[in-house]
Amino acid sequence: MQRYFVLFLFLAGVIALNGCTTVIDAKLDTGPTQLSVDGTLTDLPGQQTIRLTQTAAYFDNSQPTPATSATVTVSDNTGKTYPFTDPDNDGYYVWQPSAKDTLGRVGRTYQLTIAYQGETYQASTKMNRVPPIDSIIFVKRKLSPFSKTEGYRAELYATDIAGATDYYRIRFSRNGELQNKPANIITSQDGGFRGATNVTDGLVFIAPIRRSVNPDSLYNMNDVVKVELQSITLAGFDFWQSLRTQITNGGLFATPSVNLPTNIINTNPNGRKATGFFITSAVRSKTVSVTDANIRVRAD
Repeated sequence: MQRYFVLFLFLAGVIALNGCTTVIDAKLDTGPTQLSVDGTLTDLPGQQTIRLTQTAAYFDNSQPTPATSATVTVSDNTGKTYPFTDPDNDGYYVWQPSAKDTLGRVGRTYQLTIAYQGETYQASTKMNRVPPIDSIIFVKRKLSPFSKTEGYRAELYATDIAGATDYYRIRFSRNGELQNKPANIITSQDGGFRGATNVTDGLVFIAPIRRSVNPDSLYNMNDVVKVELQSITLAGFDFWQSLRTQITNGGLFATPSVNLPTNIINTNPNGRKATGFFITSAVRSKTVSVTDANIRVRAD
C-alpha cells in the first residue's frame, strides 16, 4: 500500500510541474552599434591587417557589417607612422611594406588611432620578446587507453627567456589548416600556467604546454605541423583567456555572460564605446612533418 502511495505522489508532482510550465519570450533590447576592432600586428615581413566591423544584436547570426570609411594609423615610440587603407572597401585596413620593411620591432610600443563616424579611438600596446621554438617531436600513442586507433602526439620544445615574466599565445596548424576551436586558444605564462611566478622562469616549457599543440585526433604519418609562438602582454593574455572562458561557457554550471575586456578607448569619455583588442606580437614558428626523423620512443 505504501508503494502505491509513493507512486501517486510522484505522478502528482510530475503533473503539477507540467501544469506550471510557462513559455518566456525573452526580448533583448538592441543597444547602440559599436565599433569592433580585430587587430594583431606582428614582426613578420609582409602586409599587416586590421579589421573593423560594427557590432550587431545578440541573436543576429549574420556576418558583421564592415566599418568602412575610417582613418586608421599606427605609430611607434620612435615617431614612425604607418597608414592603413581599405582598398576593397570591406573593413580590412591594410599596411603595405616597401621592400623588406617590417612594422613590428621587439621592445617598441605602438599606438593605434581610428577616426570613425565622428569619434576617435585609440589603443596602445608593446611588442614583447619571444623565444625560438627549438624543436617539435612526435610520440606514437593510442587515441585512448581503450582505443585501437593509433597515431602521433606532438610536443613543442621551447625555453622561456629568463629574467622577467613573459606571456605567450600558441597557435598550430595541421596540413595548412589552422586549428581554431575554443580549446585551441592556448596561452602560457613563462612556459607554464598563470600564477606560477618565478617557478618556470627561464626553464623549458612544461609538459601540458608542450603537448597543447594537438588536435582532437592524433596526427598521422606525413602530416605537416606548423606551430607559432607569439609574445603578448599581460592585457593580451587576459583577453585571450577571457575569450576562451566565454565561448566555452555552457552546460549546467554556466555563468552569466560578461563583456570581454578591451583596450580600444574613445578619446571622448562621453562618446560611443568600442569593442575588440589591439595586440602586437613577435612571432617565432617551426614547421615539421611526422616522419621517422622526428618520432621519439618514450614511456610517458
